[in-house]
Amino acid sequence: MAREWNTPKRECWNAPIHQILKAIDNHTRLYLKTGDFWHESQANILRQYLRDLKVFIHKEEGRE
Repeated sequence: MAREWNTPKRECWNAPIHQILKAIDNHTRLYLKTGDFWHESQANILRQYLRDLKVFIHKEEGRE
């Protein structure tokens, strides 16, 4: 079943977004487990990338 929020402009980004969310989860889990701030820093970089990607997608859809 197709996701109702999916659009042609978003289709090619679904798999990479899914993988990036998994990477954020992994970094967060490792940060909480080890206290190694590097993992929290990397998760934050990926979060910012996803925020920027969302802005890009909205512009492509004409939703600025």
